[in-house]
Amino acid sequence: MAKASASTKKTAKTPALKATTIKPKRVKAIANKPFSQGTGRRKSAVARVLLRKGNGQILINGKAFDDYFTVPASRDACQASFVVAPATSGMTADIKVSGGGFTSQAVAAQLGIARALLLFDETLRPELRKLGFLTVDSRVKERKKYGQKGARAKFQFTKR
Repeated sequence: MAKASASTKKTAKTPALKATTIKPKRVKAIANKPFSQGTGRRKSAVARVLLRKGNGQILINGKAFDDYFTVPASRDACQASFVVAPATSGMTADIKVSGGGFTSQAVAAQLGIARALLLFDETLRPELRKLGFLTVDSRVKERKKYGQKGARAKFQFTKR
């Protein structure tokens, strides 16, 4: 048997790895007006926030802020991210919420506003983090299991 020479061996060509650069998130512009977007979630509620310079108005699903959230606790939770930085008091927020109840929608909007504020001013991160506005509350309802009454509740055991 003859040995194959080095010139007859096939060599696999590996493509050269390209250096990838990650572009930083930037504030976008529509019609020469800067804006930023943020998404917040809580339980099954999703809030998409569009934040831009304006008169400080908050619109939720096309309604005024006070008309949509009638419970004071929900209002406070939704506005809490704006209270952190007084420089952001002139921001206009257009929020589209869907799913969940009013409380979870308010918390989802709070997270979305906080994320959108970070795109405008990254120096707000320590304050928002300290107050817990950037922390996602990932708790969701546990599913019902088969052969049981509910997620945790079982049918009563009978011996006879």
